Amino acid sequence: MSSVRNSSDDASAPRLDVAFTALKSAAGREPYPAEETRREWLAALGRLLRDNSSRIEQAISEDFGHRSLHETRLLELFPCQEGIRHAQGQLRHWMRVERRPTGRWFQPGRSYVLPQPLGVVGILVPWNYPIFLAAGPLTCALAAGNRGLLKMSEFTPKTGALFAELIASYFAPEVVSVVNGDAQMGQAFSALPFDHLLFTGSTAVGHHVMRSAADNLTPVTLELGGKSPAIVAPGYALGRAAERVAIGKTMNAGQTCIAPDYVLVPRGQERAFVAAVRATIDAIYPELGVTPDYSHIINQRHFGRLIGYVDEARTAGCEIIELSSRMERPDAATRRMPPLALLNPSTGLAVMRDEIFGPLLPVIGYQSMEQAVEFVNARPRPLALYCFDDDAKRIAWLLRATHAGGVTINDTIMHIAQDELPFGGVGASGMGSYHGKAGFDTFSKLKPVFHQSRLNGLGLFKPPYGRLFERLVSVLMR
Repeated sequence: MSSVRNSSDDASAPRLDVAFTALKSAAGREPYPAEETRREWLAALGRLLRDNSSRIEQAISEDFGHRSLHETRLLELFPCQEGIRHAQGQLRHWMRVERRPTGRWFQPGRSYVLPQPLGVVGILVPWNYPIFLAAGPLTCALAAGNRGLLKMSEFTPKTGALFAELIASYFAPEVVSVVNGDAQMGQAFSALPFDHLLFTGSTAVGHHVMRSAADNLTPVTLELGGKSPAIVAPGYALGRAAERVAIGKTMNAGQTCIAPDYVLVPRGQERAFVAAVRATIDAIYPELGVTPDYSHIINQRHFGRLIGYVDEARTAGCEIIELSSRMERPDAATRRMPPLALLNPSTGLAVMRDEIFGPLLPVIGYQSMEQAVEFVNARPRPLALYCFDDDAKRIAWLLRATHAGGVTINDTIMHIAQDELPFGGVGASGMGSYHGKAGFDTFSKLKPVFHQSRLNGLGLFKPPYGRLFERLVSVLMR
């Protein structure tokens, strides 16, 4: 059977155990797929996305109640296609055996590293970017020569059903399969003995995934989240920083794991910064209440959670500032949530403890850059950090003084779009990384190989040990 199917083939959604067994058996039969085979797989994934872009955009929008079709195209389909093109262009180089230096006492032996497919990779997909965070890791897994089993989020059922249908149409079940289901299915999925498991989602669920994987000693890559700060340095143009923060915060209505969670600005400039953010939002969403460019909150539970943050902050005396003159109140019927600023909220509030994952923007004043860094470092290490500054020395100091999964300077979000940069968290925001070469390496065993030469001196170092051995060892130990 061909490992790549035509889109006209019929297929049904597989059971979890059947799907895993088929993939595992195929990996055993063909443990090192050829470059040509991997290119076929990548090309099939690219065709799947291109041929069905409109259906994908519509399914995601329906799952959200409304999701901007333009955002899906820009933030999901485009980076997926770019990642596939990048992998296709670099695949031969990535697969190449890498020569390594051999210690002088072991020459003329040879040392090298062979990138070997792990086997079957499991991918647990979140709801906020269901195609990008499915096809992105899958691209890396296929490039590395692995089979893939994906579990889609129960919060995006239409997208999950569509992606399962499309994968079954473009791939044979022994190459890639997709399953759908609730949290119980997710728990069963993470307990399978994968050769590697990648999970994207909340830190709380990440704990459970890691515990399940531990029973099989399955290596994991955890892409979690956290409160990603943006720091505006003294002297930096507030308008420029406000524009980039506003855009990064309102993409997908703030439902982005690397969205700027809160902003630190020089004390006394908080209101000026908020005014600049409001001006930007009015410019990019002139009809916020009705525009198709602004996405809705995924479900009622998350909408209620955001309303709870605002209500608690208001009750505690925190000033809440509307960031749009076109829509001031949340709409529970449609789950359209307008952007709101929270001015200097208390650190004990839930909005300052939890990852917000929505269009709420705490704005906090700081006395000095040292104090701003202390504020960031007093909290769990974030998935992303943003710094707005024109002082090269201060930027270099900030990068060394803080920990974060990734950093963008003088913008937001953009580091995730660089295929040559590894993407991953640190500490509570995750472990491991992928994208591009980093993803290829994550889903490969970089097997070290020493090739002994027929002519070698190791025979001089075997028992029985005598004077010659003592003299040789004394030379080695000098």
